[in-house]
Amino acid sequence: MTADEPTILATSAGFRRGRYGLFDMSPGPIHQFAAELSGAGDTAKICFLHQAIGDPMDYIGATYAAFAKTGYRASHLQLFPMPNHDDIRAHLLDQDVIWVNGGSVANLVAVWRVHGLEEILHEAWQAGVVLGGVSAGSICWHQGGSTDSFGLELRAFTEGLAWLPYSNGVHYDAEEQRRPMMHKLIGDGTLGDGYATDDGAGLVYRGTRLAEVVADKQGPQGYELKRAADGSVTETPLPTRVLDY
Repeated sequence: MTADEPTILATSAGFRRGRYGLFDMSPGPIHQFAAELSGAGDTAKICFLHQAIGDPMDYIGATYAAFAKTGYRASHLQLFPMPNHDDIRAHLLDQDVIWVNGGSVANLVAVWRVHGLEEILHEAWQAGVVLGGVSAGSICWHQGGSTDSFGLELRAFTEGLAWLPYSNGVHYDAEEQRRPMMHKLIGDGTLGDGYATDDGAGLVYRGTRLAEVVADKQGPQGYELKRAADGSVTETPLPTRVLDY
């Protein structure tokens, strides 16, 4: 099944971690919501992309383990050291949800462009496949955002796919540098106006319009960030619906 219009779920939310961390993950409410947005519900086909961390086999394996006890039909696309599907386009267009995990957004987008995924993912989005992701998997769809792709100190990333014509701030409440850096980059014009999410929150875009903000628990919020004429940035908390899963 497909969403009734092009849909992107850009988040600072992801898997639930159990006692044993990576090897004890389970799908989070945000994954269930992505499946719901696609119209496929608890039997959705979900393809995971881990290029932002270089397609490590342990993480890919942990992803399959997380979904093994669900009705979701999980798959993955890897590009390191080479694609694991002969026809990448056919595989991605056959999905209900494409979910992009976090890591280096700069490396993620660069590798996608080398392999022609920019065009394929855009086609999938327009065809109604729900595109979603966390952290780097959120920033990538936007103009850009703040990133640690280049080192421990946050810097600007301005080479996003830009299908969503906004800047995007992730981990807004969880990392000390995030809020002031987004204000700086928007205030000095490096990035345009945009939206940010606390850890656990997600932005639902219908087409290029922000339709809703959701969260996987009580507390996290989304924010609108707008530059004023004097270069200051106005931050407005947005109504946020807690997912009931």
